[in-house]
Amino acid sequence: MRLSSLLYFGAVAVAASSTSRKKAKVKEPTFFNGIQVPPMLELTPDNYEATVEETDFLVIKHFSPYCHHCLDYAPIYQTLYEYYYTSKPVTDEETDFTEFYKLRFASLNCIAFYDLCSSLKVQSYPSTTLYKNGTALETIKGVKGLEILTKAIEPHLEKAKPGSRPKVLNLPEPGDDETPPPPKPLENFNPEGVSIPLNATSFETLVATTQKPWFIKFYAPWCHHCKDMRPNWEQLGKEMQGKLNIGEVNCDVESKLCREIGVGSYPTLLFFKGPQRVEYKGLRGLGDFIEFAEKAVEAAGDVPNVTTRSLKKLEAKEDVIFIYFYDHATTSEDFMALDQFPLSVVGRAKVVKTKDPELAKRYKITTFPRLLVSREGRPTYYNPITPQEMRDVDRILGWMKSVWLPIVPELEASNAREIMDGKIVVLAVLNREESRTFQHAMREMKKAANEWMDKQIVLFQEERQALRDAKQQRIEEAEARGDQRAARQAKAIRINMDKSQRKEVAFAWVDGTFWQRWLRNTYGIDGTGGNRVIINDEDRRRYWDTTHNGGKILLSRAAIIETLSKAVASPPEIKPKFTISSFEKLFFDIRMSFVDHPYRSMGVVVLLVLAAAMWFRRRIRRGRASHFPRPEDGWSTKELMKEGLVGGGLNGNGKVD
Repeated sequence: MRLSSLLYFGAVAVAASSTSRKKAKVKEPTFFNGIQVPPMLELTPDNYEATVEETDFLVIKHFSPYCHHCLDYAPIYQTLYEYYYTSKPVTDEETDFTEFYKLRFASLNCIAFYDLCSSLKVQSYPSTTLYKNGTALETIKGVKGLEILTKAIEPHLEKAKPGSRPKVLNLPEPGDDETPPPPKPLENFNPEGVSIPLNATSFETLVATTQKPWFIKFYAPWCHHCKDMRPNWEQLGKEMQGKLNIGEVNCDVESKLCREIGVGSYPTLLFFKGPQRVEYKGLRGLGDFIEFAEKAVEAAGDVPNVTTRSLKKLEAKEDVIFIYFYDHATTSEDFMALDQFPLSVVGRAKVVKTKDPELAKRYKITTFPRLLVSREGRPTYYNPITPQEMRDVDRILGWMKSVWLPIVPELEASNAREIMDGKIVVLAVLNREESRTFQHAMREMKKAANEWMDKQIVLFQEERQALRDAKQQRIEEAEARGDQRAARQAKAIRINMDKSQRKEVAFAWVDGTFWQRWLRNTYGIDGTGGNRVIINDEDRRRYWDTTHNGGKILLSRAAIIETLSKAVASPPEIKPKFTISSFEKLFFDIRMSFVDHPYRSMGVVVLLVLAAAMWFRRRIRRGRASHFPRPEDGWSTKELMKEGLVGGGLNGNGKVD
């Protein structure tokens, strides 16, 4: 038994060894930065000792050909090897990098040469180890990027040859065949720290035809709001010195330029970067300006790459993150479309890109490129995935605007209409000063929001499946009758869930102290104490602030979900209150009847008009009639005498008193 096992493993090792030799013969040199790079050294028990003796530094990738992570790591390690092989040390000597440091890169197949890997104490694949004279100095486990790998190698090279390593490495992306061009030196924007007056000519040369970022105020000298904002705008220029160009355009003087740009009110604040622009609609305090300007400058740069670790750090700071997944086959056209997204959502969300296989696995991404939004770790996917759809910037931006709010955003003046209009909103009235109570309330609101969203997804899927089943049933019935025309019509039915009658439900919170007056005037409550929940239907001017038992809605997941389910029922199972008076409600109900039932309402109006016309016509006819009876009216002589209209009168003697 023992002999047979030895023979079996010996055969496997020989086969693997012969296979690796065949592969080595097939491999051809590659080119990096225009320099030919020989195939990487493949270690075996036969050449390991000699290689260690010939080198001072030896970097070895220990791998398994059947390991998926190793396959993902292969292009990273190959690029690392090519980058160092073609690099030049910082020295006056004309020398080869490999000879200067006596450094070699190699790979070791731990399936074919298990004993060698075992002797080197390799415990997982892939693992990369830097050896010096056969002694391990650094070991990096798993799939790591070039930045992490070079940080492990560089200190030891610098220690061996002091002053020979650059302070900053210009690293390529994995799979590239050249190093990227050195980063351009940062331009000293706004060197004077002032807001620069612009006219049509200077706007064209400094803003429109360049890729330089500008934040510009369009104003009129007589505008009171512009006058009030002027000190903050001037201070913004000082704060953005060396960071961002600040400008202003007098629309009384440059009226044509303002019309071409589409300025409709004063002041209008626009951030420009070449043909791209975004309007600032927030508050006009200095801190608000600075916060927007800094985010806009960051968004105007390149879309950052993220890994699992860096995304985790980013999620701790950002509520909403758009993640663009790409691979080696993603084209320049795809990236050109991607570059237009960050500036369009500045101040709302963060846009990043990734090719990290761990992130793709986490979000179950199998096709590339793909876009999703992560709101506090909860993904929502952009469904269109064809190449043309992934380059349709307007369509993607429309989707991004529909999902760029956090799961439970704060209601502010700048986003109130966006949150409240067209939705039923669960609004928590909180006091941010009471931190402990505030955090607990926010956790309950987020739990309720996530649970409700999960339920709506299930209902959406059930509704869609019911429509699909109905379509399939019509197809089967038509085919059973042999009615090909009906079968074609049934197959042509499109399942369109955009027309679903289910109203969207959103969650938000409001500072009860800051919005105290609005809460009192609208809902009749005192918001200073916080810890209240209101379910608001802005379109119907109605709201619920009590449960079906008449008590206040508690700030708990169970109470919110239970009350919300009854409020959104049709008709509502809890009687609503209204934010308008009874007199206003009368006219509002009439108007809403035309919105809900336009044809029925128009029919009622037509009937009322016809009835009024008939009544009016009869009154006119009666008014035009003579005071004297006509023969055709059929009055008898006796009736005429009784009325005193012919001889005889009332006293019977032919006289009338």
